[in-house]
Amino acid sequence: MKVAALISGGVDSAVAVHRLVEQGHDVHLFYIRIGRDDGTGDCSADEDIEMCTLIAARYGLPFDVVELHDEYWEHVMQYALDTVRSGLTPNPDMMCNLIIKFGYFEQRWGHEFDITASGHYASTETDADGYKWLTTAVDPVKDQTDFLARITYDQLRHIMFPIGNLPKSEVRRIAMETRLPNATRKDSQGICFLGKINYNDFIRRHLGEMPGPIVEIETGRVLGEHRGFWFHTIGQRKGLGLSGGPWYVVRKDVERNIIYVSGGYGTEQQYGHTLHLAETRFITLDPWKDTACENVLIKFKNRHMPEFLTGTLTRGTVSGEYTIESERKVQGIAPGQFAVLYDSNGHRCLGSGIISV
Repeated sequence: MKVAALISGGVDSAVAVHRLVEQGHDVHLFYIRIGRDDGTGDCSADEDIEMCTLIAARYGLPFDVVELHDEYWEHVMQYALDTVRSGLTPNPDMMCNLIIKFGYFEQRWGHEFDITASGHYASTETDADGYKWLTTAVDPVKDQTDFLARITYDQLRHIMFPIGNLPKSEVRRIAMETRLPNATRKDSQGICFLGKINYNDFIRRHLGEMPGPIVEIETGRVLGEHRGFWFHTIGQRKGLGLSGGPWYVVRKDVERNIIYVSGGYGTEQQYGHTLHLAETRFITLDPWKDTACENVLIKFKNRHMPEFLTGTLTRGTVSGEYTIESERKVQGIAPGQFAVLYDSNGHRCLGSGIISV
């Protein structure tokens, strides 16, 4: 099978390539570059490309660097900036997978191959009716289905995840045993392709600062000053610069530039049971397709974490609008962030919706 393998320079995608070669596939490596000439973002690209070149040489595979920086900055980073400017919480990684890795790349290069492979910790399965499903990885801590929950069914049909059935420890072991050049390289952190760039520095560079008060929501007492509401998200505890905590961000007043906080580990202000969703999309099938029930029992996540929450998903009267009623209280329900929906076993990723106000 002819495989377009997305490679990042990290150990996960390198082991994915190793497995593809072991399985006898005809593999072509691709590195997606999104850096800009002004030095913002993609700061480790040269080092990544050098590592990818070594991997390609190791296995005698063709390797190309493809440029998608204009598309990335127009569609992913502009989305992120517009979202935080509106006082909401974005998820650039989800949009990057939808628009860049499995969007523009597929349209321009990936479609020429039988399938595209990536080093994501995720899996797929095909049911008895021939439908393909996005399913969770065996390693619950590393599982990345929540970052893939916005992709379309057509995209899913053309993707494979060679390391989804391996725990991270086994990926490292394979890399060490086969003496891959990046076997001991640390995992990347940060926004999608932006590498080591500091998130607050990135936001400051593009949106600047706008000082305003930090107010205790119960009393109206001013506790301190923030540098701009866009640096903070609902549920945030660290980075507020307040004494006598812990303090949690529980609300933002964008028009008046106020951050509201509540104190104490047990404060009820940081919790809720109801998540209202808009622009909900299902990857494979609508869970109501084969049922007349009004409610569907699901697992879900409202942030990147290994644990699932259990709730009931209810369809609204407007297309794309749904409500999740959680069985237990949910910390930090942040408008703009995505709620990722799973079946009742937490195995199949059904899709996602944007948490609305």
